[in-house]
Amino acid sequence: MLTFDNVSVRQQDTLILENISFTINQGEVAAIHCGVTSREILFALLTDSYANYSGTIDTANRTLSVFSIRDGLYDRLTVEEYLRFTHTLYESTKSLDAVLQTVQLTLYRNKRLNRLSLSLVRRVQYAALLLHNRDIYVLEEPDQNVDQETRHLFATVLMQLKQQQKAILLLTSNMESALFVTSTVYRIDHRHLRLLDVEPDEPDANEDVTPDVMHVRFEKIPTKVNEKIVLLDPPEIDYIESQDGQSILHSQSEQFPSVFTMNELEARLTPYGFFRCHRSYIVNLQRVREVITYTKNSFSLVLDDAAKTTIPLSKTKMAELKTMIGLK
Repeated sequence: MLTFDNVSVRQQDTLILENISFTINQGEVAAIHCGVTSREILFALLTDSYANYSGTIDTANRTLSVFSIRDGLYDRLTVEEYLRFTHTLYESTKSLDAVLQTVQLTLYRNKRLNRLSLSLVRRVQYAALLLHNRDIYVLEEPDQNVDQETRHLFATVLMQLKQQQKAILLLTSNMESALFVTSTVYRIDHRHLRLLDVEPDEPDANEDVTPDVMHVRFEKIPTKVNEKIVLLDPPEIDYIESQDGQSILHSQSEQFPSVFTMNELEARLTPYGFFRCHRSYIVNLQRVREVITYTKNSFSLVLDDAAKTTIPLSKTKMAELKTMIGLK
C-alpha cells in the first residue's frame, strides 16, 4: 500500500504542492495527471531524492520498483543478456521466455539494446518490471513516444501486475495516457490534488431515458477521452476555443473536445465567472493575469498559465469587461 498524507512541497518561497493525500492499495492501478514540475517532484519524493517536504509518505514497509523516463540500459548487452541479468538480480521465478513473449520481444532477444528503436527499448523495460517482483510500482511517463502496439503491450503488463496484487502509480502529463490504463485518475490543479470523475462511455440498453423530466442543473462539463467520459469542474477550465466548428476546452495545456456549442457553453459557464471575450473564445476570468492594449481597437487577455497564453478580446467585449470588473 502507498499513502500520501497531507504532503506539501515548497521550492524557495513558492508552494508547489499543497496537502496532497491519496492511498493506492494492493491490486489497484491509479494515475496522477500533472505538469512536468509536479511529476518530477512526486517521483523524487517516492525515490527518497527530495527531502524538503512536510506530511507523511508511507509505503507500509513494502518493496518499491520505479520506472523513469531517464533510466538508461546497458546498451551493449543483448535483450536476453539484460533480462537474464535482471532475472538474477531480482531473484525472479518467472519464465524468461514467457516474459519475452508477453512483450513480443522473442524475435529481438539476441539484438543489442543500442540497435533497438525507442518503442522496443520500452518493451525491454516493461519486461524488466515483470521480473522485479516488488509490491509497489511507480512509473514515470512509461508510454511516452512509443508506438500504438507497444502502448497496448504496456497495458497488458499492467494488467498482469494488477492481477498479482501489485499497487501501481502512473505519473504522467498526458491525460490520454492516464485514461488508457485506468479510470482512477487524480489531477494536480494549481498545486492541489483531486480525483477526476471518469465514466465509461457505454450506453445502458436497459435504461429508460426520459430527458423531458430531467431538470437538474449539471455543474460539470463532460468531455470524451479514450472512449471515457471525463467530467471537468468549471474552475479546471482555462478557456474554450472554437476550432472548425468544434468547441475545445483547454485545461493545463491539455485539450478536450466538447459536445456543446460555444453558445451552450457560454450559458452554462457564465455563472462560474466565464466571459465570452470573442466570438471564438470563452475565458475563465480567474485565469486572466493581464489585459493588453495593442492599439485603440486591438486588445488581448494574457492568462496566468506557464505558457502565458494570449487570447483575443474584441473591441465590443472590452467595454463589457470593464463594466464587469468595475473599471471606467
